[in-house]
Amino acid sequence: MSTSRARGQYAKGAERREQIIQTATDVFATEGFEGTALKRVAELVGVKEATLFHYFKGKQELLTAVLAERDRRSIAVSGQEDVGLNLMPPIAERNEREPGLTTLYAVASATANDPGHDSHSYFKERYETVVRDIAADIERRQGSGEVRTDVDAVMLARLTVAAFDGLQLQWLYDKSVDMADGLRQLIDVLLAPSGRAAASG
Repeated sequence: MSTSRARGQYAKGAERREQIIQTATDVFATEGFEGTALKRVAELVGVKEATLFHYFKGKQELLTAVLAERDRRSIAVSGQEDVGLNLMPPIAERNEREPGLTTLYAVASATANDPGHDSHSYFKERYETVVRDIAADIERRQGSGEVRTDVDAVMLARLTVAAFDGLQLQWLYDKSVDMADGLRQLIDVLLAPSGRAAASG
């Protein structure tokens, strides 16, 4: 096989893989990722369901690629590369509009703690990045007196992320839970300078 032909086939394969990821992200967002979802993705792409996995090691690699695409779309919509406190409520609102992807995230994150899991690196790196970005935002706010300074910024970031995940899990069971409003209230109470917190108490 010539080099140019090999490059052409590789490019076509990469293009088809990207098409599958984009289509799966759209389908999973509203229809979930179980049942007939993969069959639906295959139909929209124009291949047999088994052919989907010619482009991925297996189902879990595809699911991880979908979660990564979900992150990319969030960045594109927000216009910011770093996740700060102001972005958390809008992200929660988006998650409510994409119940399938939110469920996928919750299920995958709960099972990917094993280093051998296909999604382990994705979640490990994601948590590190999100905590780092939020902590940097909190440090900036501490410097201007907007946020309490008696607790380490990284710990405040971890608590905020933990609350987000916890609210999201509750929302999966009870759709009356308002994740975005809960996060706004948490940020006001948890991060408020001690003087303001005491005054409002």
